[in-house]
Amino acid sequence: MHLRLIVPSDRSDRVLNALVGDPRVTSVVRLPGAAQRPAGDVIECDVTREATSDILDFLKEQGLYDDGSVAVAQVEASPSRNARATEKAAPGAPDDAVIWDAVVDQAYNEAGTSWSYYAFLTLATMIAAVAVVTDSSILVVGAMVVGPEFGVVAALAVGLALRNQGLTWRAVRLLVLGFLLAIAVTTVAALLARAVGWVDTDSVTAARPLTGFIWRPDKWSAVVAVLAGCAGVLSQTAGRSNALVGVFISVTTVPAAGDLALSVALWAPDHIGGAAAQLGINLAGMTLAGVLTLLVQRAIWRDPARAGARVEA
Repeated sequence: MHLRLIVPSDRSDRVLNALVGDPRVTSVVRLPGAAQRPAGDVIECDVTREATSDILDFLKEQGLYDDGSVAVAQVEASPSRNARATEKAAPGAPDDAVIWDAVVDQAYNEAGTSWSYYAFLTLATMIAAVAVVTDSSILVVGAMVVGPEFGVVAALAVGLALRNQGLTWRAVRLLVLGFLLAIAVTTVAALLARAVGWVDTDSVTAARPLTGFIWRPDKWSAVVAVLAGCAGVLSQTAGRSNALVGVFISVTTVPAAGDLALSVALWAPDHIGGAAAQLGINLAGMTLAGVLTLLVQRAIWRDPARAGARVEA
């Protein structure tokens, strides 16, 4: 990981000496007085992923989070012999390391209210409603991929696991308002479609061999939600975002919201309860799995070797 720091001049020597003396840090560069806002020295370095949280804790203690600046970026490749030697000095595997400050920062970004979140969730829910009408499994997958809700679910899990009430309520509020808006808009669209004769109650209640699972949750719905929640949180904390696409396609949140909206508009009471249950099971299962995954990661990564290496540095 690459760190770009702005360090107040009265702490610059202390921070620089700590970084230079830590065998898990390399490529240390200092630019005295280069920073203007905030004012101070610019220090850049590369840190092994396993040591990043430890180094960030040290920088926080030095007041850089308040009086200076800290930016963290992923280094895609570092093929030098020096970088490989630095990696060997850090205990553990890079993929197992969790950069908690980055996880929290990402969670706040995911839980931030934006028009694009509401737009994508609403569009995904409407696509899911069309999938129900046409009994199209391809459209169901498309709706799952378009839906942006997992990031907010992950933020909720982070807030619960780290006992951050502000983040927790922020994520809950965005989830509730997002799905309420998406379901409401899709319901109105379905009513308009019914008025012009495009759909009727049979569009929901007819046999749907490819999409009937949406409103009929069972024990496997909970199992898949838990597994997907674990995989999604792991992909985010380990920096493997490519696994998120598989998570999106695994959970039946947006399709359930689309089925629920369509069932309300066309009044299919049996389907309303089933779709609502499917939505609740998936959201609850992913959240619970995310919290447990984060707690296990925190317990595993409390490695005495990390603390010892920092004290030595």
